[in-house]
Amino acid sequence: MIPENFVQELLARIDIVDVVERYVPLRKAGANYSACCPFHSEKTPSFTVSPSKQFYHCFGCGAHGSAIGFLMQHAGIGFIEAVEDLASSAGLQVPHEERNRAERAKKAPLTELMARAMMFYREQLKTSPKAVDYLKGRGLTGEIAAKFGLGYAPDGWQGLQQVFPDYNDPALVECGLVIVNEQGRRYDRFRDRVMFPILDQRGNVIGFGGRVIGEGEPKYLNSPETPLFEKGRELYGLPQARKAIQEEDTVLVVEGYMDVVGLVQAGVENVVATLGTAATDANVQKLLKQASRVVFCFDRDSAGDRAAWRAMEVSLSHLADNKTVEILQMPGNQDPDEFVREHGKDAFVQQTRSATRLSEFLLRELVKRTNPNTAEGRAMLVHEAKPLLQKMSAPILRVQLTKEIAQRAQVSQAEVEAQCGLKPLARSRYAPAQMKQRPVPSSVEYKLLQIVLHKPEWAARLPLELIDRERVEGEALSAIADAIEHGELPTGGFGMLLEFFRDTPHEALIAAIAANMVEEVDLGALEGVFNDSVVRLRQTAVADEIKRLNARANEGGLNAEERKRLTELVATKRPGAPSTTGGPV
Repeated sequence: MIPENFVQELLARIDIVDVVERYVPLRKAGANYSACCPFHSEKTPSFTVSPSKQFYHCFGCGAHGSAIGFLMQHAGIGFIEAVEDLASSAGLQVPHEERNRAERAKKAPLTELMARAMMFYREQLKTSPKAVDYLKGRGLTGEIAAKFGLGYAPDGWQGLQQVFPDYNDPALVECGLVIVNEQGRRYDRFRDRVMFPILDQRGNVIGFGGRVIGEGEPKYLNSPETPLFEKGRELYGLPQARKAIQEEDTVLVVEGYMDVVGLVQAGVENVVATLGTAATDANVQKLLKQASRVVFCFDRDSAGDRAAWRAMEVSLSHLADNKTVEILQMPGNQDPDEFVREHGKDAFVQQTRSATRLSEFLLRELVKRTNPNTAEGRAMLVHEAKPLLQKMSAPILRVQLTKEIAQRAQVSQAEVEAQCGLKPLARSRYAPAQMKQRPVPSSVEYKLLQIVLHKPEWAARLPLELIDRERVEGEALSAIADAIEHGELPTGGFGMLLEFFRDTPHEALIAAIAANMVEEVDLGALEGVFNDSVVRLRQTAVADEIKRLNARANEGGLNAEERKRLTELVATKRPGAPSTTGGPV
């Protein structure tokens, strides 16, 4: 874990304008800066960066956050990686736990070895007519080969000795470049293969895929699992595809390295590949962070069918009602690379547009497997659907699928839900107890939260006993006031406030409100609104107490103390009467 006070120090040290300008050309626009949004395609600038609030917001797609959030979204990296990157640029040392520090120290020399190996393979490609001819035969240009760092591993047992004179270095085995057999003899893992470097999110080489030239097995050979490389967590081509994925808000997932480079050669750039395995939970999580639409492209054969089913299964628990996963099974016997070379980019893009939605694919395959034309088949349909419905994380989509399955099984939706152990949507996700937890923009608490986000220190002046903590905006106000009271809340704009509440129940609400508050405000006028809102809060509390006491009086009468209290409260409601609920703010 990274200490919260270090994150605050980092955000106080850096300027979000400088961070964003590394990737996006900004133009001064009044007190702020503007640009065309880097997260979606647009011609008129709607992306704003506020130096005073240390916050960015796009009025087109809604992207917003701090300098850390920008780096996470733009580079597709995690929180820790973004903090490390910014700390490095600011000359700060990130205080990690010793275990994490030791792991990074161990990985650093391995990363250097992999980078040197990549350069060696790239140089070897220039001197290998056989490898060059193979790539040209697949329709690839030198530009695409350079973009992906393609290379060639020479046909020799110890070719890497040319770049690593200490061929006995144990690190060469540890990072998967060299193999030691039972007799203790060392030799290169990759020989006579076209080499595809696998990069992490920072552009470091963490592994390789080698494609045999001509006949031979295995056709593709991957790096083994190493301290740098977990193939189930990585995606080939993601660093190169990230910009196109953001522009299209769609990521295409294919099965092989050559499919990726072939599609990019044809002009389809928002494409990545899994690394010799079926799609994993980590893959799907990463993909759905990159785009709201994910399309898996598979060959139409038995292996492709199995891969499609597996992709569907692992996607279910990561779906959201605003995200879509689709399955495209290529026509005929062609893989995506072969199809695009024969039919062109437009034909391939048209194929992706007609991909099968995950829900349709799931239903179609279940019906095919169970044949619900008989009572037994209909019972089997519900039985087979049970583990899939239980995995589904998108509530509305799950209800729609449950209805479809019930219809085909000739039973009611309630019967399917009961048989599968599913709670009906109306009684779970949107239960009455949770309905009141939704933010109410017309509430006094919501208005006060908007104001306090501009001036967090004003939260110390709130009458917290009158804040409705049943509302999420009331809970957020109380959390800010508590942080102020304990001297924990940083000052310095929305960006620092957002990072303080990252991964808390208040993050989404605070971010949503802050996103619409980039423009500068008149703090004098804002304080007037704040005072009026607190007065309104107190007046509402008085009215509620009068209502409660009147109800008690109608039910069974009041005691002497309660009658006195009611008289005092009614008096405060008269014009010009002094307040009994507190003085001016």
